[in-house]
Amino acid sequence: MNKKRILAILGAVALLAVFCLPMVFALSGGENAAGLFRASLGAAIGIPILTYIFIMAYRIFGKKKDAPQGIKNVIFDVGNVLVSYDWEGYLHSFGYDRETEERLAKVIFLSDTWNQRDKGEYPDEHYTEEFIKAAPDLEKEIREVLRRSPACISPRDYAVTWTKYLRSKGYHLYVLSNYCEYMLSVNSRDFAFLKNMDGAIFSCQVKMLKPEPEIYQKLLDTYKLKADECVFIDDRKENCQAARALGIKAIVFESLTQAADALEALGVS
Repeated sequence: MNKKRILAILGAVALLAVFCLPMVFALSGGENAAGLFRASLGAAIGIPILTYIFIMAYRIFGKKKDAPQGIKNVIFDVGNVLVSYDWEGYLHSFGYDRETEERLAKVIFLSDTWNQRDKGEYPDEHYTEEFIKAAPDLEKEIREVLRRSPACISPRDYAVTWTKYLRSKGYHLYVLSNYCEYMLSVNSRDFAFLKNMDGAIFSCQVKMLKPEPEIYQKLLDTYKLKADECVFIDDRKENCQAARALGIKAIVFESLTQAADALEALGVS
């Protein structure tokens, strides 16, 4: 039996005793019985009222100043969270033979250059040339795949509804995503969920990449957020681990239902 239950039982017994006192004094028949009856009756009425007043005052004014404030801000990754990123299906749609498709996948989407392109330290043509250096005989194909690359992104049907719902509940919403400048300039036209955001930082805009700690700190500093009041949702474990290292709660995204359940477990619903 825990302490709260014991205190509740003792309190109930004490209140019962107070309520029984008027009857005891009324039946005692002593010369002070009438006075004692009135006093105990006043106590029986007054004590519950005072107790209620103290409880309400404590709830309003008595909370500890250092009590946890809870989650106020939800930070979203974009790729494979609010949008689908299907580069494999996109590349397959060109109809290249198997060998060419595998080489293009390795040279473009599976290369470190693709990730560095999201950082945006150089003009986009610089990265195109880097891709071509890795497979000069596929220059034509590389340029065409890159030109149409925004097509590998498509917004998920729940993105607007989910973010709109969280915003209606009073949460502040932000985006923190690795994204190259060229694809962002095209795709962002279809990102209707951005209208529900209080702010957004894309890697190409700040020349930083997740999971570098600097990009998380950049978001916190830019929008004056407290790490312990934030939860970050990303499909990559390493990005979530980097957020946690800064004191930000994090959820590795697997599905809408799983992420919503994880948010609810943190008190976000």
